[in-house]
Amino acid sequence: MKLPPDVEFLDDIRLLVYRPRGVIDEAAVKRVVSALEDLEAKLQKPFDRFSDTLAAHEVELNFKYIIQVSLHRRLSYAGRPTVKSAILATDSTMIHYGRLHAVLTQGSPINVRIFQDRKEAAKWLGVPIERLAAKSGTD
Repeated sequence: MKLPPDVEFLDDIRLLVYRPRGVIDEAAVKRVVSALEDLEAKLQKPFDRFSDTLAAHEVELNFKYIIQVSLHRRLSYAGRPTVKSAILATDSTMIHYGRLHAVLTQGSPINVRIFQDRKEAAKWLGVPIERLAAKSGTD
């Protein structure tokens, strides 16, 4: 399965890693959600997620879109095993959207948390911090 360039799947630790660069807009979110859902269908086993948004310099989203995507994910993942989704963000807009996503998926098998520190995200996900290291010196 071919993943978008900003998405990788670390099979040995069952972790989808998303590292958007530049602008995070609806098209970018659609691409990562599509890749995520394709992997869920293909693998049939739960895996955690890590979104490293530190290399993104702009967020062109709105609350309505985040609500739509969050509710879609909540419904499409209903009845499946629990997974963790860590979002690494320092941009205030990204943090707000991440928190909204966390609230909207609360009570579903998707457990979302926002982190401003990579080490804390790695600890929560239970993976070595080196596996979450930013590519190309971004951090």
